[in-house]
Amino acid sequence: MSLERELHKRAHNQCELCGQTENLIPYEVPSYPKSGLEAHILACNTCISQFDDADARDVNHWRCLNDSMWSTEPAVQVMAWRMLQRLKAEGWPQDLLDMMYMEEDVKEWAKASGDAKDKSNAIIHRDSNGAILEAGDSVVLIKDLKVKGTSMVAKQGTAVRRISLDHENEKYIEGKVDGQHIVIITDYVKKI
Repeated sequence: MSLERELHKRAHNQCELCGQTENLIPYEVPSYPKSGLEAHILACNTCISQFDDADARDVNHWRCLNDSMWSTEPAVQVMAWRMLQRLKAEGWPQDLLDMMYMEEDVKEWAKASGDAKDKSNAIIHRDSNGAILEAGDSVVLIKDLKVKGTSMVAKQGTAVRRISLDHENEKYIEGKVDGQHIVIITDYVKKI
């Protein structure tokens, strides 16, 4: 019997997370050391498209986890737990996480994705207006800056594309200005 057929049989032809019956496909839950039926869930396109894309995520869609988190299938428990972790900022998922029970090995599998890491102490880089800066963003200098150790002056209005972030200091970003790689203080940039 094929994997897809076995998943349809186990899931009674519905998404194991939300219960939808259309556009169902097997989804391999990441970080499981083995493959096969126990490493997969049957999920709809709606759920799968929202697993990793926070912008596409419809918070109310995931209220279905109130039911699916009680599944006896470890792979379903893992994805329910991971999605609740990703939605924790909404408030209500924390109540479900507090009630949820998983065997230790299943919980280790769930945590392997890094969703449970405490991000409250994460360094957040902000520009002069308070906008959050992320790696790859483009910024513009709001003041002439003398580059230490050189005679170069980075002029106000200069665009710095594809910045990288200093992971130890929230005030420092890096980028290229006139072909030279420099460190810039976030107080002197504005996100484009």
